[in-house]
Amino acid sequence: MRWKLLRRRLSISAPRMIVRSHLPWPLRWALVALMFGFSAALALWAFEFGKDIAGLDRGSKEELQKLRVEVAQLRSEREGTVSIANTAQSLLTTEKTVQDKLAQQLKAVESENLSLRGDLGFFERLLPAGASEGLMIRGLQVEQQAAGRVRYQMLVMQAGKATPEFNGRYEITLAGTLDGKPWSLSQPAGPQALQLKQYVRIEGAIEHAPLAMVKSATVKVMDLRGGLKATLMVKL
Repeated sequence: MRWKLLRRRLSISAPRMIVRSHLPWPLRWALVALMFGFSAALALWAFEFGKDIAGLDRGSKEELQKLRVEVAQLRSEREGTVSIANTAQSLLTTEKTVQDKLAQQLKAVESENLSLRGDLGFFERLLPAGASEGLMIRGLQVEQQAAGRVRYQMLVMQAGKATPEFNGRYEITLAGTLDGKPWSLSQPAGPQALQLKQYVRIEGAIEHAPLAMVKSATVKVMDLRGGLKATLMVKL
């Protein structure tokens, strides 16, 4: 009987046996992950060690540091170039502004020169040939602008060289008729101050009675003591 049992166990018809591990599956996965991590760390160490032996990493760091230095230099040069360009642009703008101002001043000077030449020609025409030195009244013009108002302009000048400055007064007197009778009127404000070195232009207006007929105007130039220096009369 024992022999039959032993033969059944050792034969093909023996019952199946299942071998089960006593380790749970989470622990198995942890062991597998630990094994892979160790393998990866070992591979990384081998890679880094190989680069150190070959000198690749050392050269890369030096090259990277060199590139950083070159980039910093290029940035500095670029900033310097931009600053120089901005300064040049500012200088060009300032120079253009100065040129425009100089051109305007030149035009003003040319216009003033033309005006002075015109005045000089006007004075030369007013000054008669062989005129003696002293104070003179030239170019007196009196015109009726409206009823009760006349406008006048004249030139008072000193002939000669190195003439002293003149300080005095001038007075204009209108003459004519009013209601068929002789009529005259001096400046309502009285004699006006007059000061000149070589010449001075004088112009103004005088109000008078609207019905008065102005036929002539007389200008007198006096010094500060009342002495008569020049006189001129024009007819309208």
